[in-house]
Amino acid sequence: MTREADRRHPFVRATRRAALALGALAGMAARPARASPRSTVWLSGERDPRRVLDRLAAQLPRDLAAGKRVAVKANFNSADPFPAATAPDTLDALLAWLAAQRPARLHLAERSGMGDTRVVLERAGVPRLAGRYGCEVEVLDATGAEGWVAVRGPGLHWRRGFLLARSFAEAELVVQTCCLEIHRFGGRFTMALENPVGAVAKFDPRDGWDYMRELHASPHQRAMIAEISTAFRHDLILMDARKGFRTGGPEAGTLVEPGLFLASRDPVAIDAVGVAILRRYGTTPELTAGPIFAQEQLARAAELGIGVESVAAIELRGLDEAGARAAEELRPFLA
Repeated sequence: MTREADRRHPFVRATRRAALALGALAGMAARPARASPRSTVWLSGERDPRRVLDRLAAQLPRDLAAGKRVAVKANFNSADPFPAATAPDTLDALLAWLAAQRPARLHLAERSGMGDTRVVLERAGVPRLAGRYGCEVEVLDATGAEGWVAVRGPGLHWRRGFLLARSFAEAELVVQTCCLEIHRFGGRFTMALENPVGAVAKFDPRDGWDYMRELHASPHQRAMIAEISTAFRHDLILMDARKGFRTGGPEAGTLVEPGLFLASRDPVAIDAVGVAILRRYGTTPELTAGPIFAQEQLARAAELGIGVESVAAIELRGLDEAGARAAEELRPFLA
């Protein structure tokens, strides 16, 4: 087989993606494999996140969180209000929904990139809100060496791998809620694939290595963001796109109001739809140019087998009439 034919052969490509992902996991539990080469993104025009989750529940296993160690990744990169950070009503609804399923453990962990994490969480009222539902809150700034798991493997652009919070690495179910945001510091957009950056250590507690300086100084920043998901589970993602930033970001920017919630079990699919929404409203030249899957975050994640490989593999479904209308309106921007 020639080198060119080798690159095109689907079995060879799939085998290489699997080897990269397994190598990166370094002995950790693997992400759940996608059951189908297609992925669904659900859309709702409902403004109340509790009603959205009620409708979404009918599309998911009834025992999704029951008896499991559940880790929650919200978006508290800064203390700025939604859509820069998770909206209080969305976090409240999500924790209430998960707690009602009686998980063995409900745990929210966070590291803020633009502020002291403990202060950010306090200002957002997270500890008080989480306490209503028996949810533990972990400030990752204060986590010692035992709280991190090293992720290394061939093919990663991280020079010495990265450290992922143990609470996510060992969770049996990871649920995240992200926002619809542009990112002016090199990531280009910050949604489901970028949100786990807040689960990676800023410094190595053993020798002080600065992972975030490496990330933000690297020409491979967007690929490195995608590579975090070789070790980060995506069992359910809820994107709050009632509002978003189409320029600027992540803490402030030009506001748009799509009035939507999106949900998926595939971070690549939901991010592709998020990019389509931003394109519909008009966004940065970098995010508008070329096919959606030419965006480096999406291309690298697809290469690693983290999610779908093309827009053709994304199925849009409305959870209500407004969601169905939005799906029809977005298809031309997705394609």
